[in-house]
Amino acid sequence: MESTEAKASRPMTAAADSAARAHSRRKVLKHRLETISTVLLAVTALATSWSGYQASRWGSVQTAKNVEAVGLRIEATRAFTSAGQLQAVDIGLFTNWLNAYAAGKTELETFYRQRFRPEFKPAFEAWVNSHPRKNPNAAPSPFHLPEYRLAVKDKATELEDQAAQAIRDSEAANQQSDEYVRTAVILATVLFFAGISQQIRSVPLQATMLAVAAVMCLMGLYIIGISAVT
Repeated sequence: MESTEAKASRPMTAAADSAARAHSRRKVLKHRLETISTVLLAVTALATSWSGYQASRWGSVQTAKNVEAVGLRIEATRAFTSAGQLQAVDIGLFTNWLNAYAAGKTELETFYRQRFRPEFKPAFEAWVNSHPRKNPNAAPSPFHLPEYRLAVKDKATELEDQAAQAIRDSEAANQQSDEYVRTAVILATVLFFAGISQQIRSVPLQATMLAVAAVMCLMGLYIIGISAVT
């Protein structure tokens, strides 16, 4: 028959086996969590570096576009100034011609007419052909007709449009840079949670912190995935 001492040792042996199995499971789970933490740290470190690099690149694009916009606006200002000067020449010659015409000075009228600029002549001819003295619907002057166009003014308008586009591109680049900076901040939080989780002995708390870190890491990776690259 089994001794009383052997019967008493059975519960103790079962409890010891159960404790050993629990310790083994905890050890395996702890190892898995540490592995997950290491992977998270590696992936996040790479993603953080990429975000910092892209933020810097988009910052450079923003600076370049700002410089481009300034240069274009300087050129546009020069072109507008040149257009104003040419228009002043046209107005001056036309006014002198009009005075000579009104005074009946044919020779002086011809003199001024021959010195009209090529860009002004189509508008002048169209205005004269509209018989402004008899036609109440005629334009007040050639400068009100669509035929009067200054190439340098059109160029100035084009340069101004290009400058405005460069400013919009600069603002877009700034937004992209800010987006990557925000992503880097999110990923830095992941590094914090994943790193500190390795120092925690409580398995449930460690698993919770890694779950939070994993979610934030996925969020950061998603933002990187949908962000523009330069």
